This record gives sequence, C-alpha cells and structure tokens, in this order.
Amino acid sequence: MKDNVVLITGASSGIGRALAFAFGRQQAIIVICARRVESLETVSAELRQAGIENLALQADVSVETDVKNLIDATIHRYGRLDILINNAGITMRAMVQDLDPEVIRKVMDINFMGTVYATRYALPHILKTKGSIVGISSIAGFRGLPVRSGYSASKFAMNGFLEALRTELLNTGVHVLVASPGFTTSNIRFSALNNEGKAAGETMRDESKMMSAEECADHILKAVKRRKRDLILTTQGKLVVFLNKWLPGLTDRMVYNTLAKEKDSPLRK
Repeated sequence: MKDNVVLITGASSGIGRALAFAFGRQQAIIVICARRVESLETVSAELRQAGIENLALQADVSVETDVKNLIDATIHRYGRLDILINNAGITMRAMVQDLDPEVIRKVMDINFMGTVYATRYALPHILKTKGSIVGISSIAGFRGLPVRSGYSASKFAMNGFLEALRTELLNTGVHVLVASPGFTTSNIRFSALNNEGKAAGETMRDESKMMSAEECADHILKAVKRRKRDLILTTQGKLVVFLNKWLPGLTDRMVYNTLAKEKDSPLRK
C-alpha cells in the first residue's frame, strides 16, 4: 500500500473515516470526500496528526460534475489513482405503502449513481495502475430488508453493476471487490430518511452490539490486499446470505421478526 493513492467517498464518519486511517497506516496517500465540509476538515486534520498524507475535497457523489471534479483534482495533485472505495451512502426506513418515491430516488442517486459516477471517471486511471475498485455494499444487497426497500434496491443495483464491471475487466488486471458489512457502528442510521425524506436523527438499533467501523475497515483492507472478489462480514450476515439462498421462506420470517423488534418499527403495526 505504500504510496498508493486511495480515494474514499463518504469519509467524514463511520466506515469511510475508519478506512482512511486503516489504509493510511499502511503508508497509502489518502483522498477523502464528503458533503459536509466541517466534518471532512476534522477528519483531514486527524489524519495529518497521525502522520497520514491526505487531500480532503468536498463533493456530493449524487452530482456527476462533483464526482468528475473530484477525480480530476486527485489526478492533478498526485498524477495517479490506485484504489477507489465507493463508500458514500445513505439509508431509509419506511414502509413502501407510506413512502414518497422521491426518497427512493435520493437513496439510489447517492448509493448507486454515486458509485457509477465515481467508478466511470476513475476507471481510466485505475486501468493504468491495475488497481482496485471497491464497493461498500451491504447484506441488504443480497437479501431485501423490510422498511429499507430503497436501501436494499440501491445495494442490489451496486452489486450487479460491480459484478458486471468485474467481468468486463477480467483480462485487464484490475481488481473489483464487493464488501458487504452486516450491521456496523456508523452514523448511517442517524441520518436514515423517513417516509417524507427527513433524517431520523437517532438510531433504531443497539449500536453497542455491532461490529465496530474500525474492525470492518481492517477486514476490507485485508480483502483489498488479497484482491478478493467478495467479502461478507459478521456471523449474522453470513448466516442470512446462506439461509436466503437455501431456505428463503424461513429467512423471510426471520428477517421480519428481527426488524420488527427495532425501536418504533412500523412492522409492529
């Protein structure tokens, strides 16, 4: 990883922030982006204090010109790009029957189209370095989750896009990894959109029982080093993916019962 240029989207908190430190400790050069300038500058300063060279750039991944400018600025500064980590994401929590479709559009624009834009503009540079393209997906990309329909749809779309890309790049030397964490400590649930597209402002799950963002980042770092194609994290996540393949009816009931126990779950009604 020494002197590799690593671009991480959505790096102002959670898994993105943890990835910046994980790769930075391996002497990689880190480029971070996020929408919130204040949080981004805080992380950048923390990285510098840890002796990690970094470049912080404000960007909204759902805006194509922002993403193009992000890639251009990275190349202008460092002349190369070795690893792209598509981490920027948002979730939602609402029943489909109560949902404004614009909520799903917003989730898709950030989670899916953000990945498409970043990957497309980074690809010519990563082809030159035979580097890695990483998508931070989710168990929700393998198994649709009730009251998170838009989030699940975006992650299914990401998985299909990156699988197709991996096949297109089969003979190029470029590595494509789909990393799928289970429930991980992150700010993503605090900013989950409700049926009207407003942020929740609180988490509906016990964060203390989840895998930490730092542990998740360490697993992803190892998977990139080993150039793995897929990474499924947590025992619960692996079990859900396995059972959904072989016992889908049972998994329907298990997933329903689990998410119905969340705080203020609309499944209880």
